[in-house]
Amino acid sequence: MILVPVTPQLSTTERSTIRRGSKRARTDRSELHAVLDAALICHLGIVVDGAPRVLPTGFGRSGETLYLHGSTGARSLREAAEEPEICVAVTHLDGIVYARSAFHFSVNYRSAVIHGRPRQVTDPDEKWRALQVITEHLAPGSWEHARQPNKRELAATAVIALDLAEAAVKMRGEGPNDEPEDVEANKAWAGVLPLETRWGAPEPSGDLAPGFEVPAHVLERRCSA
Repeated sequence: MILVPVTPQLSTTERSTIRRGSKRARTDRSELHAVLDAALICHLGIVVDGAPRVLPTGFGRSGETLYLHGSTGARSLREAAEEPEICVAVTHLDGIVYARSAFHFSVNYRSAVIHGRPRQVTDPDEKWRALQVITEHLAPGSWEHARQPNKRELAATAVIALDLAEAAVKMRGEGPNDEPEDVEANKAWAGVLPLETRWGAPEPSGDLAPGFEVPAHVLERRCSA
C-alpha cells in the first residue's frame, strides 16, 4: 500500500491519477467530500475466491475516514475486512448529453473512487461513533430520535473503515462536444437533459400508532436536495 499524506489536494498516485479525460479531474479534497456527502450508497469492490465482486453498501464519512457497515453474517464484509486492498466508488448521474452524432453522446456526472487498505473497527467507542455517522448520513436527526443499538445488534453489525488518503474525483457538467462539421450541418438537436431527484411525501408505517406527526428531521430531509 502506498501511504499518502492527507493534504487539501487529492493524491496523485499511479492508480488515482486520471489520464483519460484528465481535464475533468478534480484535485481539491473538498470536492471529494462533497461527492461522498451527497451520495447515499457506495459500491464496494473486493475479490472473493479469486473473482471480483462489486456490492452496493451503506456508508458515512467522518473527516478523512469512510465507514461502511453490514451484517457480521455477510461473507462479503468479512472478506472486505481481510482484503489487503479494496476500492470504493460513488457516482451521481446529473444528466444525459444529446449530441449531433452518436459517438459524442455522453452523461454529466460527479464521481469518486477511493483506494486503500480496509480496517475492521473493533474498538467499541469507535464502532458506536461510526454507526452514528452512517445513520446520520442516511437520515439526519434519526440517531437521537430512534432507539440506539443494543448489545445484540452491535454484535450483529460489522463496520470497516477506509482512509480517504488515496482518491480520485472526476466530473462532467457541460454540453455536447460535437465535431465542427456536425454543428455546421445542423441536422440534429443537441443539448442536455438534466436529471433531478427529489424526496416524496413521508409514508407512515402501517403499524404506527395514531397521533404521531411526521418528525421535523424527516421533513427537513424531504426538503433537502
